[in-house]
Amino acid sequence: MSNKSVKIILKNVSKHFGKVHALDSISIEFVPGTLTTLLGPSGCGKTTLLRLVSGLEPVTSGEIWFGDKKVTNLSATRRDIGMVFQSYALFPHMTVEQNVGYGLRVLKKSSEETSERVTEVLQMVDMNGFQKRFPNELSGGQQQRVAVARAMVLMPAVLLFDEPLSNIDSKLRRSMRDDIRRLQQTSGITAIYVTHDQTEALAVSDEIIIMRDGTIEQQGPPQSLYHSPESAFVANFIGESNVVDAELQGEDENRYIILGDAEIRIPDGIKVPDQNGPMKLSLRPEILKLSQRKKNSRQSLTGVIVQNTYMGPIIEYSIETEAGTLFARTLASLEQFQPQEEISICIRPEEIIIIPSTDGINKIGCLAG
Repeated sequence: MSNKSVKIILKNVSKHFGKVHALDSISIEFVPGTLTTLLGPSGCGKTTLLRLVSGLEPVTSGEIWFGDKKVTNLSATRRDIGMVFQSYALFPHMTVEQNVGYGLRVLKKSSEETSERVTEVLQMVDMNGFQKRFPNELSGGQQQRVAVARAMVLMPAVLLFDEPLSNIDSKLRRSMRDDIRRLQQTSGITAIYVTHDQTEALAVSDEIIIMRDGTIEQQGPPQSLYHSPESAFVANFIGESNVVDAELQGEDENRYIILGDAEIRIPDGIKVPDQNGPMKLSLRPEILKLSQRKKNSRQSLTGVIVQNTYMGPIIEYSIETEAGTLFARTLASLEQFQPQEEISICIRPEEIIIIPSTDGINKIGCLAG
């Protein structure tokens, strides 16, 4: 299929519903040929933003551009977009090939071109051979593939996904999100994807935009947001995180963090804030290294196992410590611990994220990847 990727630009876009400000002065650029996910809790404005880009909702103020074309006041049918809804929205009385080719017939394309393009796109979504089936003869995952094919057959400049996997069984989501990622990369279409599922966002995205209360909290590649969040909100929303109180002490080369009963020394070459004092830390569950309790070890945080949960390849622990209750995740193949057992928790300083009181964030050290 032809690649006519465009840059999508939003300039100071706002959307108000009466006194409710769903979006406030949003300015974003979506890189051509990439998939960007809008991620955030319910009511953050992500679906509203998608509807503004699609033309299904008018802006209150601001401008929307597709490349060098201003589309702010254009209807959805004039914006050269394809849209995949969470409800699939297939015509129940039409076969797969009729559903996929519907838009081409509306555009009065020839039957030969329509047939050729329908066959091509059904091959892309691994649905070739299902042309004569009706939607009620398909599984949920197959129906979603048909919905994707119907959007892509028009070869749009922009492809929009509105929580496309929310109605699919959890076992199918992994394969479907991999398929969506593959199709977007193969086609090169600029895509915007809305979800509240962080795992889904991490898996499919070139970039993620975290939204909160109608504004952009942070934007960047998945790895950047996971390892270098710029606020406590992002640290908690991307992945799971223990946000705890700590204190920075010491001078010059002898700087250290007091966390509960642990004294975590800061090695040379790792940057820390200039001023000592209280701080908040973000500790990812996977960085907590658990072992049998070591007496008189100031470098490790001591704790008591409150609960362990077997999850197949991993074990999840709830641990009571002087720094608060921590959530940890370890491989099931490693040493396992039982409730009421006393343990030590080793935390490498280069894996800690510091959250200053301003709610900005500075990371100690750098993680690979």
